[in-house]
Order: sequence, then C-alpha cells, then structure tokens
Amino acid sequence: MLTHPDHPGTLLFEVADLAATEPHPAAAGAVDQLRAVVRWAREYLCRPHPELGRRGPVCPYAQASLERGSFYLAVRRGTSIDAAALESLLVEYRDWFRRLEPVTGPGAQFKTILLVFPDLPVEAAAAVVDATQERLKPRYVADGLMIGEFHGGPPPKAGLWNADFRPLRSPLPLLAIRHMVVTDFPFLAGDRDLVAAYLRVFGQVLPAGLRRRAAAEAARWGLPEPGLAIGNDPGLVAAPQPQEV
Repeated sequence: MLTHPDHPGTLLFEVADLAATEPHPAAAGAVDQLRAVVRWAREYLCRPHPELGRRGPVCPYAQASLERGSFYLAVRRGTSIDAAALESLLVEYRDWFRRLEPVTGPGAQFKTILLVFPDLPVEAAAAVVDATQERLKPRYVADGLMIGEFHGGPPPKAGLWNADFRPLRSPLPLLAIRHMVVTDFPFLAGDRDLVAAYLRVFGQVLPAGLRRRAAAEAARWGLPEPGLAIGNDPGLVAAPQPQEV
C-alpha cells in the first residue's frame, strides 16, 4: 500500500495487497470489491472479446500494467458523492499519479490508477461517474492524461471497431487515470481544445495511419498541421503505445 506523501489519508492499494491473507485494515469493507475489480481486469481487459471487432485483448496494455506492478487501486466510500469533494480527491490522485515512478520513459505508459466506488448504488453510479469524467476530461487531456469512466450501466460509448459493443462495462463503478497515448485520437476528435492538446503532445510523432485524420481535424479547427513545429511538452510522455477500449 502506498500513502500520498502530502495527504496521509489518500492511499493506493497494489494488487499484492489484496492477495494477502490479511489485507491492510485500510481496505476493510472493500477487499472483496477491489478483488473483483482485479479479476475483471485480468479476465476482461486482458483477454479478447467476441464483440470487440478486432483481435487482441480488450485493453492492449492492462496485462503489462499488472505485470509491472503499475496497476493501482483507490477507494472512495459512501453511498452518495459530493461533486466538489470528489473533484478535489481526483486532483490529489492526478497529481500523485504524475509523481509515481516511473515518471518518464516507456514504462510510465503502463501506470494506471482506478478509483473505485464500492458503495455507490447502481442507479447513482452512471450519473456520478459519467458526469465527473465529462467535466474533468478537458483538464486531464491538457495535462497529457486521460480519465475514463466505467460502470455496470454500461457507459453508452461504443467500441471503435464495433458500434454495437459497449466496452466500458465493469463490475463496480470506477474512474481510471492513465497517460494519454497516441491512439487516443478518436476519443478526442470533434473538440478543438482536446485536439489542440493532443497535437501538442503527439504532433511530431503521429504514425502514418493517424496523420491524415489528425491533419483534417487540425485544418477544421485552424490548428497547425501535424508534423510542423507544434512543440512537444518534454514533461509529457509521448512514446506511442496501444490504446485500450
């Protein structure tokens, strides 16, 4: 278990913590739920799905995250969630995420924090998780990060390869924090600020398959064409990696 260096009450559980015969007392009352999330990651994210529409696992890098010990879980208890308090908590986890080792290099791409809401009623989960993700996404993308929404609804977003597939289903409601990767472009197209943030990070390293689409979006919003001197932020991780669902 990791403790936030500046906020002692803000914790991160590692997968090994949940496998212990006697898990840490801080996880009391939520151990089974957190174990269920880890099983979901291994049995769903790390495996192919017949409705996905492509080969390979649902999330191409979840297995590496688990194997590298970069898969962290956090818990927000309560049957109701105050939006302002949740946003403040997510700021703490976002800033901590950026400080967790490794902070640079390819290994940084495999870090993820899953903030799990084990007590949130099913009828409230979609509203809380979806609204929070939508509200915070622009700020995360501006920082070179992504925040993803998962719950049993499931979220209505369709898969990239099968419009009838809803890939963001999970056994408990949660929000996932990770680095933005080059193949996130389809999730950002259609919004000028999101596209601009994406191009600041990846404009110089776009693979051929994405360059034409990104150039069209740049022209649509009056942004510099990919490949020109957009200027990558050296503080952000820009190495291309595969994208999850």
